[in-house]
Amino acid sequence: MANLKNVVSGIGVCAAIAVPCWFLGEALPVVGGPVFAILAGMAIALVWKQPARGTVQDGIAFTAKKVLQYAVILLGFGLNLAQIAAVGAESLPIICSTIATALIAGYLLYRVLHLDSAIATLIAVGSSICGGSAIAATAPVIKAKDEQVAQAISVIFLFNVIAALIFPTLGSALGMSNEGFGLFAGTAVNDTSSVTAAAAAWDGMHPGANALDDATIVKLTRTLAIIPITLVLAITVARKENAAGVGAAAGVGGTDGTAASDPAANAEIATAAPATTKPLSGFSLKRALPTFILLFLAASVITTVAVAAGADVAVFAPLKTLSRFFIVMAMAAIGLNTDLVKLVKSGAKPILMGLICWICIAAASLAMQHTLGLW
Repeated sequence: MANLKNVVSGIGVCAAIAVPCWFLGEALPVVGGPVFAILAGMAIALVWKQPARGTVQDGIAFTAKKVLQYAVILLGFGLNLAQIAAVGAESLPIICSTIATALIAGYLLYRVLHLDSAIATLIAVGSSICGGSAIAATAPVIKAKDEQVAQAISVIFLFNVIAALIFPTLGSALGMSNEGFGLFAGTAVNDTSSVTAAAAAWDGMHPGANALDDATIVKLTRTLAIIPITLVLAITVARKENAAGVGAAAGVGGTDGTAASDPAANAEIATAAPATTKPLSGFSLKRALPTFILLFLAASVITTVAVAAGADVAVFAPLKTLSRFFIVMAMAAIGLNTDLVKLVKSGAKPILMGLICWICIAAASLAMQHTLGLW
């Protein structure tokens, strides 16, 4: 009971931070509530250090992990798969190209810049798919730390704002059509709020245009890439953990992790092992794929079937709104668990990676549109 009270108290702290950040995000969508929340959390953490938080830390940790997963599940209620299949299909070649470009660029930069693998993965996935939502889905899968999530979110936010501010003018300079810019915004801008801001700015500059609807559909189509990406990452992580466990169970040498070269020593280790010890089980897809990703997919299917049966899509609007608020809460919790000073000191390489991925995605989107004759 005491632990439950601690968790509820910590959740309440995160909710209290999230409420004003939510309204700030509504007033300034180019920034968005999640960014305000993570910045507020980091600012509070500068004066409210870990020991002073006492028992509420349990609830903060719960919000950063579990509430973030609940947000991803509820995100599925905003995806009508039939609508995406009908309207977003023509954008698939461009979406696949931009995602592949970002992931390849991210891997090369990870190797060249010697970045932390978790940060590199989060930035690459966030850049290629859908910003904060993709990072939220990926972080639990790769077991990323809160500081790594905060750093990735900060990098994605920086280039989201730049894109929302300059892309409408860039599109006009390039002579893009309304449909072409909608496709460009939906594939080259990361977070939903920034996609909306860029497309709305374009519509304001071109009376009668409706790039916002096109950009939103393309963005939702990109969001579906969360499923295969997290599946691949989950399989990779599970295989590595299983291989490490098998190595340990097999008696991989001493404390340095090297294999024992003496057959007699190996035989002694095997003999000394308890008879009840069972060999590690093989890889299992069921164990590798996170439950919250399966529920995210199930939510999408429920929405699709319900709308096809005649339900009003507005029925799911409260769940979509709750998903967005949960993300704001989780970002507040992550901010509270982040050392801002350390984050700033280690930020140069991740920012460089984010910049290069951002440029590559924009270039790939424009190049594919030109190749397909869509612009």
